[in-house]
Amino acid sequence: MRFAITATDRYLGVFQALIEHAWTPLKVFTTPVDRRVHQNRAVIDYARHLNVDVQISRLTERNLQELGARGCEALIVASYGFRIGEWRPHLKYAVNFHPSPLPRARGPYPIPAAILDEARVWGVACHKLEHEFDSGDVLKVHEIPLTAQEDHDSLDLKIQFAAKRLSGDVAEHFVEYWQHATPQVGASYYPKWTVEDRRLDFSQPVDRILRRVRAFGPLECLVFINDTRFFVRRAVGWQEPHRLPIGRVVYENNLAMVVAAADGFIGLTEWSLIDPDAITGTWRR
Repeated sequence: MRFAITATDRYLGVFQALIEHAWTPLKVFTTPVDRRVHQNRAVIDYARHLNVDVQISRLTERNLQELGARGCEALIVASYGFRIGEWRPHLKYAVNFHPSPLPRARGPYPIPAAILDEARVWGVACHKLEHEFDSGDVLKVHEIPLTAQEDHDSLDLKIQFAAKRLSGDVAEHFVEYWQHATPQVGASYYPKWTVEDRRLDFSQPVDRILRRVRAFGPLECLVFINDTRFFVRRAVGWQEPHRLPIGRVVYENNLAMVVAAADGFIGLTEWSLIDPDAITGTWRR
């Protein structure tokens, strides 16, 4: 199969699996990245190793025309922040790899939602590319078991592993899976998180606060302490009866702070005063 692919480093495995199954790459599309969750250096290096052209800008209608003229059969979309135009006049196939077990959890980045909802099973789906995001018929889903202490980084790595396995499976049975793809019924949708979604509330129980920190991880939660805004990447906590005011800093050691919560204490162990979005920008969708 002659193909083009859109990808960032988190989905390099999808690209590699296609090559391992003797698919022929024609072009790689990537975009500017936030360098926090999304990076593209490994994808670019891999493409150059294969002597494949790389475009670091939005895939356009003209690009689709050029791919069709070069005999491209399939467009593979994996981690791409822009809507792709109508591909059917130019290509025979187009699929997207989505980090959820569709039809559950359509949306631009559902990883935090999986942890906040305490999901016990998650997955990666390959579906036909349609104009409406994440809505196409599903070729295949690879499911992932989750633990009670799952965090953003562990789930992200599990998704990357699963995406590569799913890509190899799809590459081997592509036409069969395409012809028997299943329409999505009863789909759910998770919009991109808001600032409020990332906010920590010390009036909540310790378990709930820690779950939110685990869910956002490198995306960072935020909290106001003594009129100062902190961006929190990691925290620990424990249940312990107390009569201290909620939200009070009760202990400090180097950069760690312990704060009173509803039913115990939260230790903020990795934090910053700098908004990461102010440095890296926000991933588009």
